[in-house]
Amino acid sequence: MRWLTALNYLPVVGENKSINKDMNGKNIIASTYVNANEKNLNAINPATGLAIEGDFFKANESLVNDALASATEAFQLYRSINKDLKAAFLNAVADEIAAITEELVKRAAEESGLPLPRLQGEVGRTTGQLRLFANLVAEGSWVNAIIETAQPDRQPLPKSDIRRMMIPIGPVVVFGASNFPLAFSVAGGDTASALASGCPVVVKAHPAHYGTSALVGEAIKKAVEKTNMPNGIFSMLYDDGYEIGAALVKHPLTKAVTFTGSFKGGMALVKLADERENPIPVFAEMGSINPVIFLPDALTNKAEELAKKYAASISLGAGQFCTNPGLMLAIESPSLTTFKKSLADAIAAVPSATMLTNGIADNYNRLATEVINNDKASILGISNLTDKDLKNQSKAIVAEISATEFIENPEFREEIFGPYSLLVVAKDLSELESAISSLGGQLTATLMADKEELKNYISLLNKLTDKTGRIILNGVPTGVEVCASMQHGGPFPATNDSRFTSVGSTAIYRFVRPLAYQDWQQDLLPDELKDGNPLNIFRTVNQKLTKADE
Repeated sequence: MRWLTALNYLPVVGENKSINKDMNGKNIIASTYVNANEKNLNAINPATGLAIEGDFFKANESLVNDALASATEAFQLYRSINKDLKAAFLNAVADEIAAITEELVKRAAEESGLPLPRLQGEVGRTTGQLRLFANLVAEGSWVNAIIETAQPDRQPLPKSDIRRMMIPIGPVVVFGASNFPLAFSVAGGDTASALASGCPVVVKAHPAHYGTSALVGEAIKKAVEKTNMPNGIFSMLYDDGYEIGAALVKHPLTKAVTFTGSFKGGMALVKLADERENPIPVFAEMGSINPVIFLPDALTNKAEELAKKYAASISLGAGQFCTNPGLMLAIESPSLTTFKKSLADAIAAVPSATMLTNGIADNYNRLATEVINNDKASILGISNLTDKDLKNQSKAIVAEISATEFIENPEFREEIFGPYSLLVVAKDLSELESAISSLGGQLTATLMADKEELKNYISLLNKLTDKTGRIILNGVPTGVEVCASMQHGGPFPATNDSRFTSVGSTAIYRFVRPLAYQDWQQDLLPDELKDGNPLNIFRTVNQKLTKADE
């Protein structure tokens, strides 16, 4: 399922009323609304700076305890529920979200400043990945069942019967992301994959979109009720700071944490998890500058086309993607000069865009100003179109720096979250490779190249593959396919564990661990490991992948 292909749309501004006037702003504990006596919270429209209708109630530590106690109790039931019933539940969540698309998109646009078409696509991604995991669970082979049958007559020692599969680990805490109010939020990919694995979920709603979270939380609550799932498999808490998030991570009943956001935020959670008496995994996706390398022949043949393509990618969604192309690298040449002029012209024509929050806008404008005022870099292009009637606007900016200065000044290798990119100009291939070697881990790396020239850049290609989780040829990094083969994760600091992905069906493996059963009688084994293969799944039996009744 490919998404986010539209480039520029106007955000929703003006009237600050949500369609759903009866939206419930209470915290959800074990799929039940509960009262909280803490302060009221309100969402803010970033384009107007005005509060949006709806009161939401700050959680407290007592609710954290209740949520995780309920999740732990529900885990004992949910982990063993029939795979078809789990799949039906995930599909029911998708159905409930699809049924409220209009009001959900309207509210999300008010809270995020994102355009309606973008959010409509995000609803599709959210429901699509829920159905992807429903299909994965229903088919059943994802548990990686491995069976080695006994050899009692083996000499010099007999061999035991050993059977192994993946099992869920327990309650998962999910932090909603600021830049994806749906697809990486309450019912996003982290929640979908955790529920698919058999783990209950406690969501910490992002403070930038309380109302969007409330609507999706209600949808999950309804799906739990309609499919008779254990109530404790879903809870959701509101907060306007760090207190509740920290309490969730430190709670002894939490078994794993997911996070999408800044490096600072992700590493703070990793530190909290490591300091526990029993450390737990944190799966933190912490951003990336996603280098794009323009090889000489590609620039010679289509410099202007590439400039327009990358101006659009840099400014897509106000640059608020973890896969935004924040770094471009090329060797100086006449065709690069043509590329730079076309890129500058295209960036100048990009209108300003509303950023997700006041804090994100302030941070972007501060960091962009630092680049503009830095004598080591120069401005290649900057947007000339600013809407002065809207708040939290960002201008698209492309800066330029020599490879020498880039290598010697590590601050230029840090992410600037927004419609910004830095062009690094190298004198030759050796300097280009040195610039790439200076980079940290990335979510993506892209090569723009003609087919025939790739064979001359094997060393450069190898350096790139060591730096990234996904390498792209002649495309743009913005836009992520939700499928089994997707890898959305990379070496540190892009993520804290490059072995896993947060997008696609293999994201489920973050929330499971292997368990081996040795010499167990048939009637006590899970169905996935029994003789006769009652679930008709693929299993590795005596080193052979098969569905046969062995």
